[in-house]
Amino acid sequence: MSDTRTFEALGLSSALLRTLETSGYTVPTPIQEQAIPLILAGHDVLGAAQTGTGKTAAFGLPMLQRLSKETPPKGPRKPRALVLVPTRELAVQVADSLKEYGRHLRLNVTTIFGGAGMQPQIDNLRRGVDILVACPGRLIDHMDAGHAKLDAVEVLVLDEADRMLDMGFLPQMKRIMGRVPKSRQTLLFSATFESRIKALALDYMQSPKQVEVAAQNTIADTIVHRAHPVDSASKRDLLVDILSSRHTDQVLVFGKTKHGCNRLAEQLEKSGLPAVAIHGNKSQAQRQKALDAFKSGRARILVATDVAARGLDIPNLPLVINHDLPMVAEDYVHRIGRTGRAGATGEALSLVSPEEGALLNQIQKMLKGEIRMDVVPGYEPSRPIRLDAPMPPQGGRGQRPAGQRAGGQRRGPPQASGDQRAGEQRPSRAPARPAHRQGGHGKVQPPAAQAHAGPKAPSERNRGGRGRRGSQGGSSA
Repeated sequence: MSDTRTFEALGLSSALLRTLETSGYTVPTPIQEQAIPLILAGHDVLGAAQTGTGKTAAFGLPMLQRLSKETPPKGPRKPRALVLVPTRELAVQVADSLKEYGRHLRLNVTTIFGGAGMQPQIDNLRRGVDILVACPGRLIDHMDAGHAKLDAVEVLVLDEADRMLDMGFLPQMKRIMGRVPKSRQTLLFSATFESRIKALALDYMQSPKQVEVAAQNTIADTIVHRAHPVDSASKRDLLVDILSSRHTDQVLVFGKTKHGCNRLAEQLEKSGLPAVAIHGNKSQAQRQKALDAFKSGRARILVATDVAARGLDIPNLPLVINHDLPMVAEDYVHRIGRTGRAGATGEALSLVSPEEGALLNQIQKMLKGEIRMDVVPGYEPSRPIRLDAPMPPQGGRGQRPAGQRAGGQRRGPPQASGDQRAGEQRPSRAPARPAHRQGGHGKVQPPAAQAHAGPKAPSERNRGGRGRRGSQGGSSA
């Protein structure tokens, strides 16, 4: 695609163009350039693009244009667009982007997610909604209580659909899609495409046009990948040494469990390293407080589980550390997608124990390249890392969330008030340390289309100057 294309050439309205212009964006990213005309033409679209390429704007801009053609009535009204997302952080990010894009339009955007009170959400629904951004679990609660009516939905968006499936949301997604009109436009966007995503598209989309601007499961080629072999018992000490030597960098560390993230953050604090943890057992207020502390610089280190970090948009993040390797190789893509955005350089460092050899092997197979292994003096592992080792217990692709049966059913009593539904706040795992910065040495460079322009998610707008993401739209959205 030519870089000389403009948003005006894509057919966007003057109100949306005014928003983009005041935000300093004139050139759409590849996913925006390909998807926007198709969506404006009324097609169902199956879009694949890596994190940070502007997916939110790709579906958000044409959706806003479609809805703005009719002046919404004053007072109570049912949502005409529904955006389903896996986590509350992503829900807030997408909603903020849509509000910013549509600031010259008279459209009401409302969010629904667990971990927050039901009554304020009920009040917002009763006042009238044009665009509803929701997590599946809490939306089901409102549907069952009769608060959310979906029979007027014209546009259905499934954002980060792969993650919703990973989190066991397929039964809820099917229930929700069964309640929206069949004569709708359906847009499915995901960082990665798998056979189950395409199967979902075949069942719920009408002759979708496929848009893919990056090869399957690829990551930015501006990211340097490294790994340090180390015994599990020594990981924490090595992490402290790494973080102490990188004392000026903000770092996102991935941990395996909620309890492990809490413990790791506490231990880092005791070592004099300001750290906060974010995971599914924390309330929305606690999570937001931790994010604010990290983004403001009061806490230099954010320790997170996979699901809790989904949708986080942190600009200029130089380093992601995998304290524990993910059990599913695709999660590696989502984790390190938080660095190396919009052409910036980044580092992905993994601490690998001998028990994790098979996990490292499946990541390298997915990347189609080897990750450089550097032994840190004093932290030599007691035995070598064997790539042909068996998978750790409960490992492997397609692993279901703990406590979940096949088909997405969870064992045990139902969660209280839907605030802790499976998936909406379910985290897992941690990151590893970075070696010395050595230019591009040790890079894994699978092919990927890099976007250096076009609107992205709201928080990236705070980079300053024209590097902001166009009117808050779709970076990892």
